[in-house]
Amino acid sequence: MKLVTFATAGQAALGRVEEGTVILLPVGTMLDLILGWPENREALSESTAPSIPLDEVDLLPPLPRPGKILAIGLNYADHIRETGAKPPSRQVWFCKQPTAANGPYDPIMLPRVASQVDYEAELVVVIGQGGRNISREDAPAAVFGYCVGNDVSARDWQMATSQWMLGKSFDTHAPFGPWITTADAVPDPHRLGIRSFVNGNKRQDSNTSNLVFDIWDQIACVSQVMTLEPGDLIFTGTPGGVGMGFDPPRYLNDGDTVRVEIDTLGAIEALCRAEE
Repeated sequence: MKLVTFATAGQAALGRVEEGTVILLPVGTMLDLILGWPENREALSESTAPSIPLDEVDLLPPLPRPGKILAIGLNYADHIRETGAKPPSRQVWFCKQPTAANGPYDPIMLPRVASQVDYEAELVVVIGQGGRNISREDAPAAVFGYCVGNDVSARDWQMATSQWMLGKSFDTHAPFGPWITTADAVPDPHRLGIRSFVNGNKRQDSNTSNLVFDIWDQIACVSQVMTLEPGDLIFTGTPGGVGMGFDPPRYLNDGDTVRVEIDTLGAIEALCRAEE
């Protein structure tokens, strides 16, 4: 099932995408839907509510204000090599702030104070049941669904200190969507092709089978530290081909278009705009 938060006639609503249409769902917000899952899943799949053509609505971030946006760094071998870093013996985690959340087709802001804005195609995990001290074996049950994401990174800010949070948290720098594909519709999240394009030119082309620490390892690790709550997001790492990996680097410029695709999950695309 593909679930969206969208706007039509100036009003936000929830819907299920099916055959090029959005079927309205009688639930308040995406978080309400996640909290009520799976009790209301059958009722939603049989909804006979009115539908709207998909191309007539504006898709918003599936979760407009996620509780937490957690992200793992250095999690594809080719990306580790291009950064010149050593393969990590432990998982490297950082946070993107909730105010970075952005719609799947909304513009990406190039901040006045940053000159090295980069793209990172990523598979995004949406937490459902969640919990604390989740075992690797129980991790799949903690996942509600998956999205396409772009971990936009201001490299000059990211590399200025040992802590990456500021360089990863500019407004609009966590676009994700275009919808949440529920976990039952993704037989194996570790067998998905993932690609990015800048102005139509392919930059990244890999598969989630190449994750150094897979999704279940990630959930098991981070849940030892904090409670994962319904609606939290995990950005699971990016493959090689990011802008900083080129010689010279190829950072994003005003007017560039960035597209990220993941098999089964769809694609997101954004126009880059200099901050006024």
